[in-house]
Parts: sequence; structure tokens; C-alpha cells
Amino acid sequence: MDLFGAARDECDVYRSPGFVQLFVSSILVIGILFSYLPQHYRIISRGTSEGISPYFVLLGTTSATAGFGNILSTQESRTAMGCCKELDGYQCTAGLLGVAQFGTQWVCFSLILVLFLIFFRYKEAAVPQEELRGQAPGWRTAITVGLLCVIHGLFVIILTGYFFLARPKQLNSWANFLGIMSTALASVQYVPQIYTTYRLKHVGSLSIPMMCIQTPGGLLFAFNLYVRLGWEGWSTWMIFLFTAAMQGAVLFMGIYYEVTRRSPPENEGGITWVDNAPSVPGSPDEQHHPRRRPQPNRTYSEGLERGLPGPFTGHPELYADNEDELEQLHEREQRAILRESQPLLKPGGIGHPRQDYSG
Repeated sequence: MDLFGAARDECDVYRSPGFVQLFVSSILVIGILFSYLPQHYRIISRGTSEGISPYFVLLGTTSATAGFGNILSTQESRTAMGCCKELDGYQCTAGLLGVAQFGTQWVCFSLILVLFLIFFRYKEAAVPQEELRGQAPGWRTAITVGLLCVIHGLFVIILTGYFFLARPKQLNSWANFLGIMSTALASVQYVPQIYTTYRLKHVGSLSIPMMCIQTPGGLLFAFNLYVRLGWEGWSTWMIFLFTAAMQGAVLFMGIYYEVTRRSPPENEGGITWVDNAPSVPGSPDEQHHPRRRPQPNRTYSEGLERGLPGPFTGHPELYADNEDELEQLHEREQRAILRESQPLLKPGGIGHPRQDYSG
């Protein structure tokens, strides 16, 4: 047995890798890589990580780091790495595909951490500011997340090297510890993201296509690891089973909020919605010609830059696409009333209380 824990007779199993398992493992490595690309692209294209919880990034990065350390420390991985000295390139690659899966995920999630640190501010976003919700994380939060991820990574690397060189007999126990750590972090990884998405009521820079790929992919990944490691490797494949379940919850919320945002509200109070704009029942001619949102009076008022009408309009519902916007218009009108210091009919104002304007 060599330093990696591989005996010569143990390497025979890697000399004839099964085609099906090799194909599935290769697809998983490629799938993990491409599943993260939509998330990377969405953050870069929007110029902001708005909507992504910094604690989700922290827990995800540390979980991926612990998972990568776990797969490197298991007896099966050490045996495969030791056997590479006696195997050709194809056989060695096939035996290390399990390690490559964890390594790919660690690299991809670490890149999310890097993009979060670059684009955590909202002021430099490439999308309109009115589309951004909530407050951007502060410098202290971003720096704390980055430092904790780096310190945790160094902690895993140093101790893994120590057990590998000085206490190889305890590597399996260290691997189980890392697996439990990774599972614990992964099990709560999506809790802050679920809270953030629920509070903001939209996904922001969180990629729905990424979650659509990773949720079923996580289940397949867990099953593949179970086939490779069996029940003894529960600390390894349990990570992805927990992650897939939590990620599925975020995916459901994200799809629900996106569909709700793009769908017109239900008919309430006799108001009908046509082309995302409400209209009240009118004449037969109006029924054949959809009502359009009227052009606002281009005098200065609060909300002018958003194309909203001035205060005290007779039909504010014509300028609102949903109930939230209608409530905002009513609140804006109340603010205008409180600011009014010169009523129109007050003596000295624009109008005169005794003047008859009907003629």
C-alpha cells in the first residue's frame, strides 16, 4: 500500500471502467459547469448581485469547500489517486471523475463569491434603479463574507494536509467530519436566500435557469454518488440531497413571483384589465377598442420621471398596472396634500371663492 492508501490488487477495479457509469459521471461534470454559467452571466449582465443573500454565498462557498475536502480525504478517492501511477490516462480520468465533480462545483461557487464581491453595490448596476429592491450589502458585510470564506478554505487545506501527511489513519474520520460540516452548511444554505427572495418578492440576480438545471441535477448527482460510494459514503451524497430539496423551494418561489409579476391582476371591483392596464366598463365603442394608459400632463410633480400623472387626478387607476402601484399613487397624492400651502380658492391664491367660473 502506498502513501495514498492504494494496494496493487485494489487498482484492478479501475482498469475496466463501466461505460454507463463513466458516461453519467462525465455528463455530471459538464452539467455542473454549465449549470452555473447562467448565474455567472446574470450577475455580470445586470452589473449587480441584488437579490442574492450574502449569507447564501457564505454558506454555499464554505459548504462546497468542505465537500471538496471530504471527497479528497475519503478512502475511495485516495485509492483512485494512488492507482493513477499504474493506470493509463483514460483509466485514471475515469477513476477521478467523482473528485472532478466536487472540484468543479467548488470552483463554480467560488466564482459566484468573487462576482458577489465585485458587484454587491447597486449604484453601478446595469438595470434601472427602480427595478432594484432592498438595500445593498455594506462594505463590512461583503468583506466579512470574503474573509470568512478564505479563512475557512485555509482551515480545510491545512488540516487536510496535516492528516494526510502526519495521521493518515485518521483521514477517514476527518473526511466524515468534513462531510458532516458540508451537509450542515448545505442544509441551511438556502434558508437566508429563501428569506431574501420572500422579502423582496422577486429573484433579482438569482438565476432561475441555474436552479432549473441544478435541482433535478442535484438529485441525479446524489444518486450517482450513492452508486459509487454506497451507504458508507452517506456523508458525501447526503450533501446534494439536502441541497436539491432546499434549492427546489427557492426555485418554486422564484417562478411564482416572476409569473405573478408578469401576469395581470385578477378582476376586482368591476375593473377589467386590458393590455396590463385597468379600465372601467364604458360605451360599446370602448369595448371594441382597448383602453390605453393616458399620457400624463407634463408639468412638474413627484413621479414625473416615471411617467406618472400629477396629483389629484380623477382616475388614478388608469395609471396603475397593479394594486401596489395604485396604492403608491394614493400615497403620493396624500403627500401632495400635506405639502400644499396655497389652496387654489384661498384669498390671494389662483382662484377666488366668490367668483363664478361656470359661465
